[in-house]
Amino acid sequence: MNDFSYLHTNCLELSIYLGCDKFPHESELQQEWENNKESLLTFMEQVHRGIKGLVTDQQGEPIANATITVGGIDHDVQTGE
Repeated sequence: MNDFSYLHTNCLELSIYLGCDKFPHESELQQEWENNKESLLTFMEQVHRGIKGLVTDQQGEPIANATITVGGIDHDVQTGE
């Protein structure tokens, strides 16, 4: 599903696995949180990196379905309506 969303809807989804145990026991959850809290928060801060903004015409009106191309990245994205 992650690949489909990225390629066909411009939505980037992530699945993060910390180990092989998909359903750790309740007694292990607090320690897992402590072990990974700082890494998760640092990762979430990275959302503010990169290019972001609005695509507008000369009058400042949004442009629907504009294609955005970034050199060196083989994946164009389109603006929403």
